[in-house]
Amino acid sequence: MQWNHLVNQLFGPDHGIRLAGDLLRGEVLFDGERINVVGTTNHAPIGVQLALAQARAVLDTVAQHPGRPILILIDTQGQQLRRRDELLGINRAMAHLGTCIDLARRRGHRVLGLVYDQALSGGFITSGLIADACFALPEAEIRVMRIPAMARVTKLSEERLAELSQSNPVFAPGVQNYVAMGGVRALWEGNLPAALREALANTPVADQRAQDGAERGGRLLAAAVAQRVLDAA
Repeated sequence: MQWNHLVNQLFGPDHGIRLAGDLLRGEVLFDGERINVVGTTNHAPIGVQLALAQARAVLDTVAQHPGRPILILIDTQGQQLRRRDELLGINRAMAHLGTCIDLARRRGHRVLGLVYDQALSGGFITSGLIADACFALPEAEIRVMRIPAMARVTKLSEERLAELSQSNPVFAPGVQNYVAMGGVRALWEGNLPAALREALANTPVADQRAQDGAERGGRLLAAAVAQRVLDAA
């Protein structure tokens, strides 16, 4: 879905969100409450400049509007694969973005992610997967790594990985698999404003991803292992 079509459905034609390059930023009025929106479009590769711009938007919200909800709109092909960005420290810039989102959560901001088109690799990990919860449209595409790339890294054959993906969502791309694993809390279908209203009102502050994954059968051990680590601390 195009970003302008999405925000028109969510907030109406006078939404106030602006596009600068691949960066989306603005504030909207929703049910009488202000929400700050930040995100990307055009399958944006997240380089140093774009990561820092998103981080700036989050920090501005924390500084200027304490407690205001933040909605992160996600459409990215992952991190920018350029030598310039590597030399400038893309890993640190993306880590900074994730840290800023975490800071907002700790300061009492409700932070929601919404994958409305494409979410790949580090561009997704340092945005939607650090929010209080991440949601997605049914037609969204989510993956960290394609099976051929996974085969090169794991040294397992593509055929074996394809076989594993039939029974284990960890090995398979696709929005439904991320719902099963708990990475995506729910799909937004039909009435998008109603879905946002529900998410703002009822998303737990505590991270539920591992618990959701266990209950849905997509990550059977993560919650139990995490609890054992916490109990041993």
